[in-house]
Amino acid sequence: MTLVKKRTWLFLLLLLVLGSFLAFMRRPETIQYMTIPVRYGDIEQTVIASGTLNAVNQVSVGSQVSGQLKSLKVALGDQVTQGQLVAEIDPILQQYTLRQAQATLDSTKAQKQAKQALLHQYKLAYRRQQQMWQQDATARSNVEEAAASLETTRAAISQLEAEIKSAQVSVETAKANLGYTRITAPISGTVVSIVTKQGQTVAASQSVPTIIKLADLNTMTVKAEISEADVLHVKPGMKVWFNTLGEPDKRYYAILRAIEPSSTTDSSDDSSSSSSSSSSSSSSSSSSSAVYYNGLFDIANPDHKLRVSMTAQVTIVTGEAKNVLLLPVTAIETDHQHSVVRVLEQGKVVRKTILTGLKDSLNIQVISGLNEGEQIILGDSQSAAGNADNDGQMMPPPPGP
Repeated sequence: MTLVKKRTWLFLLLLLVLGSFLAFMRRPETIQYMTIPVRYGDIEQTVIASGTLNAVNQVSVGSQVSGQLKSLKVALGDQVTQGQLVAEIDPILQQYTLRQAQATLDSTKAQKQAKQALLHQYKLAYRRQQQMWQQDATARSNVEEAAASLETTRAAISQLEAEIKSAQVSVETAKANLGYTRITAPISGTVVSIVTKQGQTVAASQSVPTIIKLADLNTMTVKAEISEADVLHVKPGMKVWFNTLGEPDKRYYAILRAIEPSSTTDSSDDSSSSSSSSSSSSSSSSSSSAVYYNGLFDIANPDHKLRVSMTAQVTIVTGEAKNVLLLPVTAIETDHQHSVVRVLEQGKVVRKTILTGLKDSLNIQVISGLNEGEQIILGDSQSAAGNADNDGQMMPPPPGP
């Protein structure tokens, strides 16, 4: 074989190898899909809120009379029963007041007795003057004077009777005030706060000063702050559960009892509106702040493990379904307000429109459009490679000075 023929064959062989390599390089890469099957399961749609624990029945026990707190019969955390003596105010002032009222009553009664004796005397004198007048033995003026004395004494007795009633009211009031120096528990419960210490002086002239606070800890109530975005989806009767910061893994279950009609910021808004120093800037900040509404529910607390002012992480179940078709929320695409998913069928990608229901943070309920076991595409190798390339791009160096 001549040299020219050898070079020609080598050139053709080189072209063949180069063509095969280019054809191999141009062959489309097989796309790998990450899928998950449609499955049956349970789902809960919830609203999250933060709440505070309080006793259902909590009262402030105060003094209706002024004086020094002579003795405090209970300590913080004590269990008391209704009617139990919890404190005593020094009764000396009330005792003096009662004595004065009783003395006034006795004096008025004595005055009435004196007037009644005088009335009897005036009655006899009037009868004598009438008899003498009939016998022309006295002047008419004497008869009239005797009649006037009689009527005046009767009027004085009527006035004294009214004063006696008033004095009796004063005595009863003084007795009641003396009784108020012995402060008893209006309910059975636990002493959760001592506001006034033994030896302090309380003044009840304008308001009732608080001595202690009692709470019935057998039943607690939770005020859960629900945002205005969620409150429209919440209603009384829904199932609720919560846990505390001390026991994050323990759930307490209850039923939502009520939702307060006014927001938690109404009271502060009312106080700020009454102030003359309110400005437009404070109004704008108030309107842009978050608005919450209190959801109320009760929980039994027989062991008193739950305490006043504890923080509760509340979950309100707005909807739940058992044994329904589920798929991950991340698999859903939105197309013209329709929910669409990509399904892998025999190696081909098929887009399907579905009808969805309840949703939680991970899954969503499939009402129609899919069957159990269908493979839903969550991602593919091409998209992952594109993202990796984008993530791997190096930023150009900053320009020099």
